[in-house]
Amino acid sequence: MDAGKRARRWVVERSHSWMNRFRRILVRWDKRPEHYLAFLHFACALIALRAAGVLG
Repeated sequence: MDAGKRARRWVVERSHSWMNRFRRILVRWDKRPEHYLAFLHFACALIALRAAGVLG
């Protein structure tokens, strides 16, 4: 690796890391798939809003 260049994580690895911050997704307690999928969408929306700088 060249000096001055940093190793970059793959987009998928970074996304999984961000998803793992949500314990409800990491440890699936929901019995109904609709509830799990709804929270997964909610987590993705929060991540996108944080990345855009809209939320802290």
